[in-house]
Amino acid sequence: MDATNLQIMQGFHDYYLKKRGIVLDLGSYDVNGSFKEMFADHEYVGADIIAGPNVDIVLRQPYNWQFPYNLFDVIISASTIEHMEFPWEWFKELYRVLKIGGLTCIIAPAVIVEHRYPIDTFRYYPQGMRALAKWGGLKVIKVGKLQTPDGRQSYSWMVATK
Repeated sequence: MDATNLQIMQGFHDYYLKKRGIVLDLGSYDVNGSFKEMFADHEYVGADIIAGPNVDIVLRQPYNWQFPYNLFDVIISASTIEHMEFPWEWFKELYRVLKIGGLTCIIAPAVIVEHRYPIDTFRYYPQGMRALAKWGGLKVIKVGKLQTPDGRQSYSWMVATK
């Protein structure tokens, strides 16, 4: 995680989240920081495919999570989806566990060097985020792209609802 991811997620938190709820952070393993403190006013659940710092739940399967339908009010994920072999399946599962009317904020690199954790599969632009949301059944509220201050990387982001 870097300052640009934090900036995008802080904007999502401040502008879109008007009430408390259960937040699922997908890909929550703390590599260089986490969003946990940002969502301290919510019930926060960190989930990842391996145990480690800031991981409350280890997901046994990347596309079939052990959560019931419609559990989470908010699902956030930053710099995670580029590590999914089948991101369309990931979006379908996100849809399944998000409550009706729930919100999601997904951040993914558009321009960045290859970084395997354990694999690195795709880069995303705003239209790609829209396409995956559509495939997954989500309604896009807003998409955008933000460059890091040094201009060497950029991230696409999306806010969507079920």
